[in-house]
Amino acid sequence: MSEQSYLALMLDAPLMSFGFASRFQRRTTALHPTRSALLGMICAAQGLAKGTDAERNSLTRMESLRMTILEIRRQPDGSRPPLEIRRLDDFHTVSGTRSAENKIKKDAVISRRQYLLDARFGVILAGPREVLEEIAGALRNPRWGVWFGRKNCIPASPIVHGNVAASIEDAMAALDLAGHNLTEFTRIEDATSFSDGTDTLMDSPLNFATREFNPRRIRKIAATRQEG
Repeated sequence: MSEQSYLALMLDAPLMSFGFASRFQRRTTALHPTRSALLGMICAAQGLAKGTDAERNSLTRMESLRMTILEIRRQPDGSRPPLEIRRLDDFHTVSGTRSAENKIKKDAVISRRQYLLDARFGVILAGPREVLEEIAGALRNPRWGVWFGRKNCIPASPIVHGNVAASIEDAMAALDLAGHNLTEFTRIEDATSFSDGTDTLMDSPLNFATREFNPRRIRKIAATRQEG
């Protein structure tokens, strides 16, 4: 049985968007990265086309990965409190759309797309070392473009921080969080049972081409004190 190892990722960009309940003209975002967004980004880095056997095999290999997402709040300087994550609504007008009867609509349609502002997340993946090393290699040298939810959400800094680590403390240090512990950060974790969770998301991907997902139970844990 493979040893449990840890890989530290940093999600840092001016804009991010993690859809989980988008319908028609309204494209919303969660306030934290979804599992489907992270695994989709990894599959893109590996150069795997949607719906292929190679993609399905990769998703199967990543099923056992556990994710801990840390809200690492931005603090422009020491004289002001850290920035709060905010949602931005971007309005588009789209012409040439079709009705339910498959006819071209005469009028333009307003499309609302949400993004996150002032967001920065540390992601710690836990799982077999060989799987994490494959992920790290792909994200360091991606075959296809990677982004945080949408194509205009381009990373502002390298995603992979450090090498695959033997402990979660080493992964925290790779994120420049040495001396801090998990309780200092608001975080999202995979719940071990339904009663242990605080929410359920349909974001565990089975097939991106057909948009098939399994439910995932998560828990959100508030920081015990303000991180700096």
